Amino acid sequence: MSEAAHYSVRDGVAVITLNNPPVNGLGHSLRSGIVDGLKKAQADATVKAIVLIGSAKAFSGGADIREFNTPKSGLSPTLPEVNDVQDATQKPIVAAIGGFALGGGLELALGCHYRVALPRTQLGLPEVKLGILPGSGGTQRLPRMVPMADALKMMTTGNPIDADKAKAYGLVDAVVEGDLLEGALGFAKGIIGKPFKRVRDLKPRIDGDVKAFFEQARAQVAKESRGYPAPLKIVECAQAAATLPFDEGRKVERAGIEYLMNTTESKAMRHMFFAERQTTKIPDVPEDTPTRDIGKAAVIGAGTMGGGIAMNFANAGIPVTIVDTTQDALDKGLAKIKANYAATVAKGRLSQADMDKRMALIHPTLNLGQVGDADIVIEAVFERMDVKQDMFRKLDGIVQQGAILATNTSTLDVDQIAAVTQRPEDVIGTHFFSPANVMRLLEVVRAKKTAKDVLATTLKLGKRIKKVPVVSGVGDGFIGNRMIEKYGQQSLFLLDEGCSPQQVDAAIQKWGMAMGPFTMGDMAGLDIGWEIRKRRYKERPDFVYSKVGDRIAELGRFGQKTGKGWYVYEAGNRKPVPDPEVDRIIDAYRKEQGLKTRSISDDEIVERLVYSLVNEGAKILEEGIALRASDIDMVYLTGYGFPPYRGGPMFYADTVGLGKVLDRIETFARGYQGQVWKPAPLLAKLAKEGRKFND
Repeated sequence: MSEAAHYSVRDGVAVITLNNPPVNGLGHSLRSGIVDGLKKAQADATVKAIVLIGSAKAFSGGADIREFNTPKSGLSPTLPEVNDVQDATQKPIVAAIGGFALGGGLELALGCHYRVALPRTQLGLPEVKLGILPGSGGTQRLPRMVPMADALKMMTTGNPIDADKAKAYGLVDAVVEGDLLEGALGFAKGIIGKPFKRVRDLKPRIDGDVKAFFEQARAQVAKESRGYPAPLKIVECAQAAATLPFDEGRKVERAGIEYLMNTTESKAMRHMFFAERQTTKIPDVPEDTPTRDIGKAAVIGAGTMGGGIAMNFANAGIPVTIVDTTQDALDKGLAKIKANYAATVAKGRLSQADMDKRMALIHPTLNLGQVGDADIVIEAVFERMDVKQDMFRKLDGIVQQGAILATNTSTLDVDQIAAVTQRPEDVIGTHFFSPANVMRLLEVVRAKKTAKDVLATTLKLGKRIKKVPVVSGVGDGFIGNRMIEKYGQQSLFLLDEGCSPQQVDAAIQKWGMAMGPFTMGDMAGLDIGWEIRKRRYKERPDFVYSKVGDRIAELGRFGQKTGKGWYVYEAGNRKPVPDPEVDRIIDAYRKEQGLKTRSISDDEIVERLVYSLVNEGAKILEEGIALRASDIDMVYLTGYGFPPYRGGPMFYADTVGLGKVLDRIETFARGYQGQVWKPAPLLAKLAKEGRKFND
């Protein structure tokens, strides 16, 4: 037996225990151990039944990611071969599921004859989230255990179900309380001597007109999965399960996964999967770096951002003090937090009891002195250097030694903020994205003197509050906002040249972005960008920007919060409505500047917006502001609505080919405001060498 699978016999029941921490990934040694155990049990006349069990926390999370893209992943026995051995075993096999059975883990459980599970266990086939489909019979077996419509929903969304729901479907035979192994042994003894069937021999659970069902299913899935090929392939495989013999259906499934593995969309989503796991790997900060305990937090500022940050701590069970200068500001901030939680309760995603617990962890105060015992203090005051420096001087004299002092600045120099304290090694940037209680991205800005344990603690805390922390060096705008400035710059130039806001937004949304630059600006608040541009005009003589956006902001049109921006908004409705007045403002600006307009294609709009991100991203990478191209991709995938199936701006450029990207940038450099299109040296170098950002 393999060390990854333990074998024992209890009262005529063979017990094969999966032992490949932390999630019992189905690596080669575990697959081999399972096969060896099944064959040993089959050959032992005293064994009457078999229990396959993981731990109470994890049956199996599926494929072992440590073997992805290595020869071991394809070594025999593969998971389909393990399933074949399960099917050939003449003794009943019971899967004892604790914690979760996901992906290949559920396919392993479906290869058993029975399944028992602990309460709250999660069962699912999430392969679609990697742009692929279940590749070891999952598309064929699940519809034989779960009604076809529900099986399709599980596979095309990738969302798991709990043990109670699985029991209602018949996917789980029993939900056991207490000790999982004892419950499974009791169940196994109860079925000894009784006839049993393999899942593959059951009929698919579908009634009525099969052809009509799948026509409707295909139309529905196509509507919901635009840009993603995997969900429709899953429908194709499920239809094969309903209409073909099992082994023929498996051939359709195998062809489907081989096709998907080679699609750009799947490669992009797998890139995203691994990129997320890379963000906390910092070359000079070992994984065993000691971290500081974070038992209490404090947030300075009860506005939209401060309130959202405080919610993150409360959601993670961390008491948080929230400070503001007036009772009115505190009351409004708390009311907004309460409304956010209440909306989640109304949607059924949070219980009232949990809302009450979280609200009880948030302590509002007007007294800055009450943050003195916090282990981390996050400043979320007005985005101006003098204001932030003044706050850090105060915090330096109030907050206990050993606490982390963090700034939520989106563009300012964290070194300058740290310099006003007596403990710059404790200062770090924590740039949350709005709405902070929703957006997954957390830019962690490492200043020159930030201590390694402060960085390690902040990264660990980021994961604890369910963010994707990405490290950035100090630089104007860090990673995300430095790049988005170039994106915004091009969006305004496009207006100068003849586009309307709605044409630009529609083109980039059709390409896959969650929203266009003008809708995004209205949502964020046009006053913020205007304030930053005014600072840029003073600080950077080379700052080239169309001032048409300033004309909009000068009229008090700040976006959704004022009901007017690039679009107009009806009260209580965030849907952007084109405004003829904006067209008149843009036209007047063009005449004032003596600009000639032209017809611009959607393809050019997309290229100029996306390649502006790529070119600036290459400069950020070369300067060492970002550690990896994949970190830049994660910033855009988790903070800026970049479509996952395109893998982030740097990965997307790799798929286009850096030579082609460079060629288009050089073309744009000969056009309107071409001086802003100087190719990044790294882009030019990699293009010349035929290499990629994500090599």
